[in-house]
Amino acid sequence: MAQDTPAMALTPFHAQYTAYKWDDDVGNVEMKLERLSPAQYSLTYSSKVSKFFLSDKRYEHSIFSVENGDLVPSQYYYSRSGTGPDDKLNVTFGKDDPDTLLVESDDGKETLPWNGEIDNQIYRIDLPRKLAVGDTETEYHFVNYRGQKRTYGIEVMGKEELKLPYGRLDTIKVKLIRDSNRRETFAWFAPELDYNLVRLQQFKEGDEQGDIRLRSYVTLNNE
Repeated sequence: MAQDTPAMALTPFHAQYTAYKWDDDVGNVEMKLERLSPAQYSLTYSSKVSKFFLSDKRYEHSIFSVENGDLVPSQYYYSRSGTGPDDKLNVTFGKDDPDTLLVESDDGKETLPWNGEIDNQIYRIDLPRKLAVGDTETEYHFVNYRGQKRTYGIEVMGKEELKLPYGRLDTIKVKLIRDSNRRETFAWFAPELDYNLVRLQQFKEGDEQGDIRLRSYVTLNNE
C-alpha cells in the first residue's frame, strides 16, 4: 500500500456547522477527519436537527486509505433515527473479494460488483484536493446511504465571498449534478481552510431542504 506524499497529504480537521431551514437555526452538524496510520484515515459526519415536532439524527463513518494518490474506501457505516423509520447501512469494500462490495442493512445482505466506486461521503474530502489543483469539472461514482450506486457530476460555478457564523471567507462555489433533476445541491469550499467544505445548501423541487454553514474549524494533530 502506497503512503501519501506531501503533495497529496490530507490535513486532519474538525469542522462544526450550524444547520438552517430558511434561515432558522434548526441544529448542528460536525465533520471530522482523523489520521489512523500514515496512509489510513477516518472520516465522520454527524447531524442533529429538529423543527417543531420533526427530528432527524444522522451519522456516517468512513474508513479509507490513500493509494497512489487515490482515496480508496474500506468500510462505510450509516445510521439515521428520528421522525419516521430508522435506518442503518454498512458497506464493506473488497474485504473477502477485491472486486465486490458487501452491503448490509435491515433488509439483509447483498453482494455487488465493485468497479471503483467510493462511499457516500469520501467526495467531501477528495473534491477539495481537485479544487486545489484547479479542476473545474469532475464526477464521482459512489454507493449512497441506501446501498445504491449513483453518480454525482461536479461543476465549478465561480468564486463567492460568504459571511458565515465562522466569519467572512472567500470561497469556490460548486454545483452537484445528480441523476435526477428534482434536487439541486450547492457547496462552497474555502481555499484558506485547505479547500474544505464551509457551506452546503440543498433544494428539492424548489423547496429548501437544508443549509449548513461553518461555525468553527480547527486542524488536528493526528501524526
